[in-house]
Amino acid sequence: MANVELINVNKKYPNGYHAVKNVNLNIANKEFMVFVGPSGCGKTTTLRMIAGLEEVTEGQIFIGDKLVNDVSPKDRNIAMVFQNYALYPHMTVYDNMAFGLKLSKTPKEEIKERIDWASEILGIKELLKRKPKQLSGGQRQRVALGRAIVRKPQVFLMDEPLSNLDAKLRVQMRSELIKLHKDLETTFIYVTHDQTEAMTMGSRICVMNDGEIQQVDDPRVIYNAPANLFVAGFIGAPQMNFFDGTLIEGNSLDVYGIRYELPENLKKAVKEKGKNDSKVIVGIRPEDVYLTDEEGLKSKVEFTELLGSDLNVYFNIDGKQYILRTEHSVNLRMGDYINIKFNEAKLHLFDIETKKSLIY
Repeated sequence: MANVELINVNKKYPNGYHAVKNVNLNIANKEFMVFVGPSGCGKTTTLRMIAGLEEVTEGQIFIGDKLVNDVSPKDRNIAMVFQNYALYPHMTVYDNMAFGLKLSKTPKEEIKERIDWASEILGIKELLKRKPKQLSGGQRQRVALGRAIVRKPQVFLMDEPLSNLDAKLRVQMRSELIKLHKDLETTFIYVTHDQTEAMTMGSRICVMNDGEIQQVDDPRVIYNAPANLFVAGFIGAPQMNFFDGTLIEGNSLDVYGIRYELPENLKKAVKEKGKNDSKVIVGIRPEDVYLTDEEGLKSKVEFTELLGSDLNVYFNIDGKQYILRTEHSVNLRMGDYINIKFNEAKLHLFDIETKKSLIY
């Protein structure tokens, strides 16, 4: 069990590609940290540098109090779980789980004790004599986790371990990983491009884009107070709507001729940043857009998505598509005309030049 600290970490490849840029991050002991972002954002490269599978170009990585830049992967006391499971097909489940322990010359009795313990936790005790080809995807993933657990590492590193599973099994495995983290009381660092995984699993989330950290925080803070336009648009499904708006004397906001009174926190932020009469980007989540019989933004329904208890309504204003979420009982069809307004308390304002939130 250990904290992990990255100080000004960079990764540059010989062809000049700068994959990871000045990453500074402190991951606490026993924390479940999730790296999330689009493909190519640098999250897996960062994980591989922590593991020792990629060299650090600049900066320092500490595991516990130990600088590990020049420490080989096998001596970092970490265990990694890969996307493709990486099981040996000719070995039984037991031998797959025992392999690393045998290499480290762990006594046979201790190997058996550790495998019995791990297989009990993961519910794979009856699979120990089988070979990987006899297992389902979910069972193989549990074996891969078991192989990591038996080593009792300081830190678990996981690189999109659920991406090969079907949707139902992914949901089940997410809950099992959360329980496993609680039971083991060990530091977990988890990489995914799936924001649902990030939001449901992480005690904190590190959002990355273009090799840089965009925001690190509790999932609720990331969702409710995104630091910039990228985080606001990436986190949330469906994603946040963005409109052009104009601030009026720092007290109200005009969006397509509809006036909104700013909540007090936004009034304060606008005045502190000297944006009283500026143009801004207005963010509003689909669940905070509502239908109204009063004067509002007029639009035409393009199509709807019925999602059980919710209805997603897609509409168009000036050639741009937006979305609102309402109750499933609302009867709307393609071509219907609607009036919409925003929940003023849920407005997000972003600087039109820097793209940063005015309240972050």
